[in-house]
Amino acid sequence: MNNSQIEELKAIFGDSEVLTDVEDMIAYSYDASHAEIQPEAVVFATTTEQISQLMKFAYREKVPVTPRGQGSGLSGGAIPLKKGIVLAMDKMNRMLDFDPANRLITVEAGMTTAHIDPIAVEANLFYPPDPGSVAYSTIGGNVAENAGGLRGLKYGVTKDYVKMMKVVLPQGDIVTLGNKCIKHVAGFNMEGIFVGAEGLLGVMTEVTLALLPIPEHRESALAIFNSLDGAAKAVSGIIAAGVTPSTMEFMDNATINAIQNFKDCGLPRAAAAVLLIETDGDINAAKSEIAKVEVEVQKCDLREFQIAKSSEERDTFFAGRRAALNALASVRPNLILEDATVMRSKLPEMVKGITDIATKYDVQVGIFGHAGDGNLHPTFLLDMKDKDELARTEKAVAELFQLAIDIDGTISGEHGIGLEKKPFLKDQLGGEGIALLQNIKRTFDPLNLLNPGKMFDMPEDIAA
Repeated sequence: MNNSQIEELKAIFGDSEVLTDVEDMIAYSYDASHAEIQPEAVVFATTTEQISQLMKFAYREKVPVTPRGQGSGLSGGAIPLKKGIVLAMDKMNRMLDFDPANRLITVEAGMTTAHIDPIAVEANLFYPPDPGSVAYSTIGGNVAENAGGLRGLKYGVTKDYVKMMKVVLPQGDIVTLGNKCIKHVAGFNMEGIFVGAEGLLGVMTEVTLALLPIPEHRESALAIFNSLDGAAKAVSGIIAAGVTPSTMEFMDNATINAIQNFKDCGLPRAAAAVLLIETDGDINAAKSEIAKVEVEVQKCDLREFQIAKSSEERDTFFAGRRAALNALASVRPNLILEDATVMRSKLPEMVKGITDIATKYDVQVGIFGHAGDGNLHPTFLLDMKDKDELARTEKAVAELFQLAIDIDGTISGEHGIGLEKKPFLKDQLGGEGIALLQNIKRTFDPLNLLNPGKMFDMPEDIAA
């Protein structure tokens, strides 16, 4: 970018809100994935109108723009592949409206997910989606990736709570999509197309989210298994028994021991696997459901069933699950975290497939994840400086994705496609599916300037 372009950005955002120094560009060149590309400038937005002016500038000057929240994404979605401008959204972090009577909250896209519940709890409400990055991921990033979390089994994912949004389109137009009403069919369901679009179609600046009443009571338990297969089979058995836990999390032996080495959370080192299960609702329903859970897990090579006797014990169990990724990251210099997802009935096949793949390629893997909705996180542990190990791991990951597709699953349950999974998306959608996505992108962004190069490639005749 030239000096006159930088000066125009400063006129839009203010001198202090435009960065161009090399040191600053390094800080905004990566997210929680493995790619690293430096932008030419970083701008910090505080209003929707500024973003509108930015996109008009970008289209006139043909400069790519990459939106960014807190950089916690795991698929490379916030990396400026074509350099250009990184649009930092984290200063747009205000709560705009709290409407407990209608169980709604409207926030700016840069608000951290964890900041919603302290507001909602004042009216005995909560926001159900709780990704592992809840403490630092932004609502805009959650919507862009359709984030899930530990409560996804019972309460769903981000798309189930987005009611309305304000969006700046690639050429600078500002639109409001959706409605606060429970029923709304005036026009296309346009808000839905932006959820999970990874910032390719527009920049969300405000989002209205639905809230739910806080359950009266919860029962938490740790089911300890002698075999991986037993833990995997227990998941389907619990659901088939008519129980829908609010949480049902899976951790294998490698993950358990990594957590215990990282932080003592009382997990059993000798277990082949554990399920962390929680039921909630009125007190009688929660207790009745956890009793049904115990009956089902007894059928599946169970070693022990521990019901938390206090909220402190429950919090200790959950602290272990929350620490899983950081714990695994401490085992080897690098990791590759995936989120292949299958139907619950296919979990035993998927778990066995992952372990077979790890054995085949002689790679180290820890498995944890949201077993209740079939969303596993196979985490490959490696040293990327070891080129042979890296090559074997990459082959293992490719085979993992193909396994998920072969058993009617998906290559991504919640992390998105971004750069990391882009080479595999055609295997999932087919050529016609990719062409449909390209046509939608072309309609919104004919010059391919908003977050270009993510999810899929565009034909060269419209590439920036």
